[in-house]
Amino acid sequence: MRIGLAEGGGWTVWTLTPAQVTTLAEQDRLLQMHPETATRWRLRAKDRVGSVRLGVGDGTVQLTISPKVPVDRLLHLISYAPDRVTFDPRPVAADPRPDLLPALAHAFVSATDRALEHGVLHDYRETYDTLPVVRGRIRHADQLRRRPGVPVPLEVVYDDHTPDIPENRLLLAAARRLLRVPGIDPAPRAALQRLTARLDGVRVLPAGAPAPRWTPDRRNARYAHALALAELVLRGASYELGDGREIAVDGMLVTMWRLFEAYLARAVGEALRHRVGGRPEPQDRNFSLDTAGRHVLKPDLVHYLPSPRDGTLRQAVVLDAKFKTKPQRDDLYQMTAYCVRLGLTEGHLVYASGRSGVVEVPVGEGRLRIWRHVVDLSRPWRDLAADIDALAESVDAARGSGTP
Repeated sequence: MRIGLAEGGGWTVWTLTPAQVTTLAEQDRLLQMHPETATRWRLRAKDRVGSVRLGVGDGTVQLTISPKVPVDRLLHLISYAPDRVTFDPRPVAADPRPDLLPALAHAFVSATDRALEHGVLHDYRETYDTLPVVRGRIRHADQLRRRPGVPVPLEVVYDDHTPDIPENRLLLAAARRLLRVPGIDPAPRAALQRLTARLDGVRVLPAGAPAPRWTPDRRNARYAHALALAELVLRGASYELGDGREIAVDGMLVTMWRLFEAYLARAVGEALRHRVGGRPEPQDRNFSLDTAGRHVLKPDLVHYLPSPRDGTLRQAVVLDAKFKTKPQRDDLYQMTAYCVRLGLTEGHLVYASGRSGVVEVPVGEGRLRIWRHVVDLSRPWRDLAADIDALAESVDAARGSGTP
């Protein structure tokens, strides 16, 4: 059975079998449900978007939760969000597509085509082997221990120029993952199959193994966008329940408020770095509210700038993203704590809707200002990128305006 809901939308009524009710009743992190009759149930989605296959046998349900924002804008946000992705504001899918998974497959295929345009990336890897001839260096200790007095075969170690590197393992794992997802169009499915063939010689990740770790550098710069999408595909293959259990799903889910926070932190941080220099620190965890360090503060972005006194980097901007329809008093309390602890007189809250403004908070004999900004995710991606630049300009201007 296929069920389609809208992120944060109203209640809709569906006819469900007892087995399907049992399947959906276990998904309280994804949706709310209330019975009307024994077979008719009202369903409403929460804050995750994507498409997943849930349950087994008669209880199988294909659940799709459509985002409020257009999918191309959602993919624009995603391009900033995964860790270690190089800044790249280009849209990852040009064609309008209503569903996240098919759009993600098209985006991944497009990104990998660009990444592999100049060939599959190779690198040197130290390889231990047993050979009938010398290659590289003989491992004398291993040779004496394993084959004392026997001339061949030889225990050797050599540098092998191979495609079996973390970057290619990540692309292969994501391609194989997408090939198992239903609903992918024939064209991207065929492109994914060609990608797996091109990555011949790359090891397949064992089931349940963590995603390979990679470090961005000049060598793999052309892979960065594709690797960001690959990480998203693999992370979207599971989600956590409230009791800490992790559930594997056949599909992908994105939690919108987490995505919004990651996008704002990286996008504004990069815009500030280009504008005034310094170092952005998304999801900075270097400060605690208490002296014992038990209550760690978690602002979405702290931007560090050189001190005029000695040139050392010191915290200069604090920003927190709020995927909410209207400001709440707790947001002001939280930002006040950030500003006081970081020694700043300006703090910035960024909302996905609402109105901009400023709140002045008396602290001791002085005041601090908490600015409310709005980034409208429904705007086209080029306008959204311009809005981020304007937001960075406003943040910088507030920093230089002094305490009222």
